[in-house]
Amino acid sequence: MTTSYTLEQLSIDQSIEYRKYVTEADVHAFADITGDNNPVHLDAEYAAATSFGKPIAHGMLTAGFISAAIGTRLPGPGCIYLEQTLKFRAPVFIGQEVVTTVKVTDINTRRRRATLKTVCECEGKVVVTGEATIMLPAAV
Repeated sequence: MTTSYTLEQLSIDQSIEYRKYVTEADVHAFADITGDNNPVHLDAEYAAATSFGKPIAHGMLTAGFISAAIGTRLPGPGCIYLEQTLKFRAPVFIGQEVVTTVKVTDINTRRRRATLKTVCECEGKVVVTGEATIMLPAAV
């Protein structure tokens, strides 16, 4: 589902959810694409000896769901991602569903920018928090 909002259609506290289950294939594809082959993500035996006890998804894979939510749902296609802060709060395990929420917290009409609160959760637990700044093109 792709939606698209103009700056004029945004309002403070407007929000959406984006949901995605993390698969082993996702983690391996992310490692292949980025070159991040840290064994805590890819090697069950290695990960078993860590405090996590099993492989975890890359934090930036989880953060990528924020990009997907912004680029496809709020505000959607045409926006330009300018800035993102991230705090990784807890691990994401293979098989978990990541629920990403994006919420409008500020709108700067003059600069055509919006600030968004970004949160990823698994099973009701916050795993990533942050804030994004985006720019929206002028309405056609």
